[in-house]
Amino acid sequence: MARNIQSLERAAAMLRLLAGGERRLGLSDIASTLGLAKGTAHGILRTLQHEGFVEQDAPSGRYQLGAELLRLGNSYLDVHELRARALVWTDDLARSSGESVYLGVLHQQGVLIVHHVFRPDDSRQVLEVGAMQPLHSTALGKVLSAYDPVAHSEVVEVDRKAFTGRTVSEIVEFETLLDLTRARGYADDVEETWEGVASVAAPIHDRRRMPVGAVGITGAVERVCVDGDLRPELVAAVRDCARAVSRDLGASRF
Repeated sequence: MARNIQSLERAAAMLRLLAGGERRLGLSDIASTLGLAKGTAHGILRTLQHEGFVEQDAPSGRYQLGAELLRLGNSYLDVHELRARALVWTDDLARSSGESVYLGVLHQQGVLIVHHVFRPDDSRQVLEVGAMQPLHSTALGKVLSAYDPVAHSEVVEVDRKAFTGRTVSEIVEFETLLDLTRARGYADDVEETWEGVASVAAPIHDRRRMPVGAVGITGAVERVCVDGDLRPELVAAVRDCARAVSRDLGASRF
């Protein structure tokens, strides 16, 4: 374990060196600067290169940061920009709907909650930022699965557990739900994940028209639904919020 941690520390040191020094560095420069044997440095560089974190310039043999680090950095910035752009709109949605509001993004094989606005009443509530929700049963997850190809491939591979008697687990039926989500522009979850709880969510797009997240409300079935159907004014409010955040992110069409 200690050896593995040491390897990680050395890899991190290499990335910092490549980020802060000249555009490209040779193996000898890297090894001597970090006090490593050339063989050790070369082994770590090969691993980083294989993962896309480092690239080697063929003519010179020198190393530089790879495109995968840029992708990860942009992902980090995108999530924080998404949250920053959504703050005012999600607060407004919580006030107008009277329900809790969640902002979620795809993370591994689930939905990562990156922002949570409490229901505007005096009830005891727990902040769920950082919590994970399933892709296949929640409104947020269905929206991401419907609009994001990566999320779709993840949900096809994941174990679609039946949380309640209403959970849709079979892939054919689930794909039909995703078609419906795309057709109407939102997804719902009426007691599919938690008994007595209903949700509605809509997609958020960026300036490239790429899906970058989903926003939705969650509350007791008796408040969110009427006669078993979602209250139309809540659906409209969620979709309006998603459009507003998308516009702030540069999206021009919906």
